[in-house]
Parts: sequence; structure tokens; C-alpha cells
Amino acid sequence: MIIRKKPARPHALGEPILHENHKRPVTRREMLGAGLISAPAVLMAPAWLGALLRSGQANALSNDIQALAQNTCGLIQAGGGKSLPFICFDFAGGANLVGSEVLVGVNGGQSNFLSTAGYGKLGLPGNMVPSSSANISNALGLLWHSDGAILRGILSKATTAATAAGTNGAVICAMSQNDTGNNPHNPMYGIAKAQTTKGQLLELIGSQSTVSGGNSAAPMSLIDPTLQPTKISQPADATGLVDTGGASADPVIVAALESESRISYNGTGGVLANAGLAVYPGNATLDAKAKTQMQCQYVKSAYTTDAFGNPANLDPTQDPNITGTAGGAPIFTATDFKDGDVAKTATVMKLVLNGYAGAGTISMGGFDYHDSTRATGEQRNFKAGQMIGAVLEYAQRVKSPVMIYVFSDGSLSATSTPDTSTNGRGKLGWQGDNQSTASTFFLVYSPNGRPTPTNGAASQQIGYFSADGSVVSTSSPAGNSVTNLVWTVILNYMSMLGTAGNFATTFPMQTLGTAASGLMAFGQIV
Repeated sequence: MIIRKKPARPHALGEPILHENHKRPVTRREMLGAGLISAPAVLMAPAWLGALLRSGQANALSNDIQALAQNTCGLIQAGGGKSLPFICFDFAGGANLVGSEVLVGVNGGQSNFLSTAGYGKLGLPGNMVPSSSANISNALGLLWHSDGAILRGILSKATTAATAAGTNGAVICAMSQNDTGNNPHNPMYGIAKAQTTKGQLLELIGSQSTVSGGNSAAPMSLIDPTLQPTKISQPADATGLVDTGGASADPVIVAALESESRISYNGTGGVLANAGLAVYPGNATLDAKAKTQMQCQYVKSAYTTDAFGNPANLDPTQDPNITGTAGGAPIFTATDFKDGDVAKTATVMKLVLNGYAGAGTISMGGFDYHDSTRATGEQRNFKAGQMIGAVLEYAQRVKSPVMIYVFSDGSLSATSTPDTSTNGRGKLGWQGDNQSTASTFFLVYSPNGRPTPTNGAASQQIGYFSADGSVVSTSSPAGNSVTNLVWTVILNYMSMLGTAGNFATTFPMQTLGTAASGLMAFGQIV
């Protein structure tokens, strides 16, 4: 019997991708990978936060409440601690991130090139391999294929010369499973623990209502159950953090909330202690911790109302650095916000880069694009690049450093047939999942200028590929361990924060061991 297959065709942006050799999508993760649903933005925060936030105009907190906010509840940062905002992009479905995007090489670095066949496996025909300097771009410091779709997308948004000039990055050669949410890729809990300055409103933000806040899982050893998700899918959800729906904003509100705080805490333990009541009878440690948490709930309400009384301050659509011309052309227009990826990216970057949140995950779907064309993947990667470029450009405009980490669940390999369509750009079509070609990368922007690698260009590739286009699993601790990959990312974050010396004590369960000293791409930048 002759089985006739439908001819390969590209899929438009937003069009679902269903494969004959994949089972029908059933779970939310599978639907996200196929592009059947989008990923709404989610903010990770204690569940009680939404009930406590109030609106009001600025009215300085009383001295006793300020002292509680700073010394007991940790809401006001003392000493002006340094911060390195962190945003990661989680591409569901197994995206191509290296070879025909970020360059990878054999042992020695990005410019120690693979064979022609190796780059062919990664989607490049012979006339596009990076052995020709015309096919290499160093616009972002980290070497990229000059026609990489993600690079083109980044540069379409990072339009200010200072943005690219202040950017650098590194690639981590590391395998991961295809099309699964079981990869413990997400580093957010570790980043939160490593940060020396916390978000003013929230610890972590993410794009899905999962334990990790994204499509991929977080390592079990890092999960902190006190960070619970609060959903945000549009700018209005961010402004809702400090908006009670039009309640009168005057100093009386702040004063009333301060009174509630004093009722719960009067300097000697509050009402519960004075009445001899115990939350945890027989366990003094848990009892004190619970009472402090209850007291801080009231203090947080007063503090948030006083400090963030104007919801417009959290609205990306009203930020002149995003939708206006304060930094040049708008990063996003009002029309752009009709796109869900734009809405969540703008909201997350607004909150993180202004210090309202410490770190965030942005999940994007539809990256399971091996339909034997190249056009489908090019369009999706270009849009992903635009979202990354928007974060970089916004960081430059608000003069904030940022680390952007990009990963996906697995990867794919190419056919031997070029896609000569306009969107295919003459590159090889994607034909199937292949975890051995998976890798991740991070970019870092500093307003003080392009960060300098610790060991020259060699330190910008952690691990390496074989000449035939596969990750060498023993080339670094991260090569064949997604958990070690997460530790490597956290270590690099702490190195740029200037706290790498505390890595082993902050994370005694880390598994990098003595290899950690050779895995840091950059030194302190903040």
C-alpha cells in the first residue's frame, strides 16, 4: 500500500503545529508547545499579597511603621544594595538556539568551527557555514550567525547603538529532553535566593501558573513553597496590584492601615502575644515566625499603599520609554499590545527592570516547528528575538543592567533540503526532534559598557560540540545534566553580581563541585 504524505508547508505565526508522529496534544504544556494556546504572564508572589495591596497617594510612613517595614519585614532596602535584574525566556516545543543562531564550536570556543556536515545538522547549508566571516556577527559581543532569526529580531527592537554596545553573552552546550515539562530548566528560585536586593512588590514573576512559573520545571532542591503564583496576562493586571478599583486615595487610608499594623504589633509582640495566645502551641520558633508573618501582612499593606499609590506607575502602556519617544522610537505601540506575547513581555520587563519584581520568566509557545520547512521556525525565532531585543532596549533606556537567559525543552535537526521561500531564506528545513543539538545562552546588558569575558572569547562557550554537530556530554558538568545547567546559570548570575565566592555556602546542595571555578563567563558588572 502506498502512503501519500502531505507536502511540507510553512505555518504562519500563531497557527498551531500538529505532527503526524506526535500524539494529539492533551495537556496544557503540550498545547503550548504546539502553539494551540498562548502563555499568560503570571506573577509569583505570596497568595495573601493581592488582598493586602491598597491604592493611595504618597504619604510618608510613620517612623515606627518604617522601622518595622525595614528591620522586621524586609520591605525597605537599607544601604542601597546593588541589583542585577533577571529575566528568562522559556520557549516551549524545542527551539533551535545554536548553530544557525548563536554559534557553537568544538573544544576551544565558538570560532573553533564544526564540520560542514555538523553545521548542516544544525540547519546551515554549505554556503552559509560560519567559516566565512560574512556569516558571522559580533554585534552583541557573543558570536552569532549573521542571518540568525533571533539576532535579526533582537536588532529590530534594540535600535539604540548603546544597547548593542553594552551587551555581551555566553552559550552553554547542554542537552535536554524534547517536548517535556520535566526538564528542571527554570533557575528562578535559585536566582531569588542569590539576589542581594529583592523586588519591592514581588519576589518572582512568571508566565504560567506552574510551580516554576514557566513551561519547564524547576529543580526540586530549589523550590520554595512560599512563592505562589498570581496571574498577570495584561498590563491591567499589573496596575491591579496597587489598585482597589477607584477607592479614594488620601492620607487617611495610609493612617488607617498603620493603625491596623500597630494593633497587630505594639513593640512587645502584638495582640496575640499580649493575650497569651499561641499560633503554634508548644513550638516557640514556629509560633514567633507565624506571628511575625501576620504582623508583616499589615505592615506590607500600609507600606505598599504609601509607596505605590499610583497604579499608572506600573502600567507599561503609560511608560514613555516603552510606548513613547523618550528613548527614540517606541519599543511597542498601542496596537502591538493586542499581541499576547508583547503584552506579557512589556509587563514583565516593566516590573523587573524597575525593581518592582526581582526576576521573571516569560514563556512563549509554538516552537515545535519541525514541519520540514524552514520558514515556520524562522518566523517564530524572529518574533522571539523581538521580545528579547525589547528587554535589552528597555534596560538601556532605564539605565539598568539585566541578565537574560534563553532556553527550550530539547531541540531539533535539519533536512538536507534548503527552503528557498522568502521566509525560508535558503536555510535547511527542520525535520525532527533531536536533544543532542540542544543548548542555551544568556545575554547581559550593562549601562557601563559591554562586559568583558573573564578568559577572553574562550569563556563565552561553556562546554562544546563534536565536529559532527552534537553536544559532547562530558564537556562540562552541564553537558548532560539539566540540573547542573541550572547551577551553572545561577553561578554566572552570582559572578556578575560579585557574590560568586558565596556560591557554595548559599547553595550547599549544588553539584558543580570544584569545576565551578572554570564555568564563569564574566566577572562583576554591578
